[in-house]
Amino acid sequence: MFMGAMTVGGSLQAADLTPLLNSEAKPVATQSGWTFTFAPYFWAAGMKGDIAQFGLPAVHVDESFSDILQDLDFGFMAAGEARYDRYSIFGDIIYAKVSQDAHTPRGIFANNIEVTSKTFAGLLGAGYALIDEPSGHLDIVGGARVWSVDTKISFNGGLLGGVSRDDNATWVDAVAGLKGNYFFTPQIYLTGWGLVGGGGADVDWDVAAGLGYKFNNRISAIAGYRALGVDYNHDNFEFNIVQQGPILGLAIHF
Repeated sequence: MFMGAMTVGGSLQAADLTPLLNSEAKPVATQSGWTFTFAPYFWAAGMKGDIAQFGLPAVHVDESFSDILQDLDFGFMAAGEARYDRYSIFGDIIYAKVSQDAHTPRGIFANNIEVTSKTFAGLLGAGYALIDEPSGHLDIVGGARVWSVDTKISFNGGLLGGVSRDDNATWVDAVAGLKGNYFFTPQIYLTGWGLVGGGGADVDWDVAAGLGYKFNNRISAIAGYRALGVDYNHDNFEFNIVQQGPILGLAIHF
């Protein structure tokens, strides 16, 4: 399970279908004509869905962000984008490690049981701007998202002390959609995306929208909402979940 992403920060972007506003909205390009954005972000997402591992029946999960935060050991989320003229390359990484442990009633077979889950989702894609104006752009995009889910159960003490079992799955989904942004003023802009696809999973989708504020040509802040869903079921390993919640990001342009 994991909290999850903004191609997020610099890449959260929504359609521009309106006339130009000004010539100051875009970041300043480098001498080579490229612009780059790096965006670490925080996603306060809850999780709902069904998970089945170790050959056991599916378990329904319905956890708020506060529930997940209590068990979180480590999390990292960041996105990046490089643009040249109408072309772009972007990426998004989400990683989370959570763990839970519980004491057994009598401690005969084990004193306690620890469950550790690691989840990684990495997106890499490219886009072309159908609309590219000083007030914003609308890109058609496509790419691939790699998922890796790993769960380990460890028994401590008792007759099963030292015994552990691991179940994991890794798959790749192709996704495509639109992303873009639109500047209302030189500082305030609307941004968002919508992606859908599949491959290893039956369906993989991702939608987000946010409002950004550009402090200067180097730094922007973004606040919005994101929902991410995936439905994977193979060899008795099921990962059918939807994560959604508010997202905050800091975009650094250079």
